[in-house]
Amino acid sequence: MTDLEAGGEERKSYYVSVQAGQILEDPQAAAYELEVSLNEEEHIKLRELFDELSSMDEAEMLHFSQSPFGSASDSEINGGYDDLIQQIYRKLHERGTEPTKRHIESMQLL
Repeated sequence: MTDLEAGGEERKSYYVSVQAGQILEDPQAAAYELEVSLNEEEHIKLRELFDELSSMDEAEMLHFSQSPFGSASDSEINGGYDDLIQQIYRKLHERGTEPTKRHIESMQLL
């Protein structure tokens, strides 16, 4: 489904799984939790946030596998992760369908 916003920019429906870090165009392709309507720029930004979250997960695993008593504290690592999760859910809430917005609000993350 596509819509045109006031500026004439096309919006498409996407189906998002935060847990899997996926933004899908086909709701049948995989399990998803949330539905949003994004223009191309918003889609790219959301993809970048998911990529950053994935990179953080990989860095955290590497950090703890190499140095279980490393320099970054758990609270520093968790703080960065929590900030990214909030950014992602904020974007999803801004562009979500009504059921998506209600779901995110029920999670009390924002």
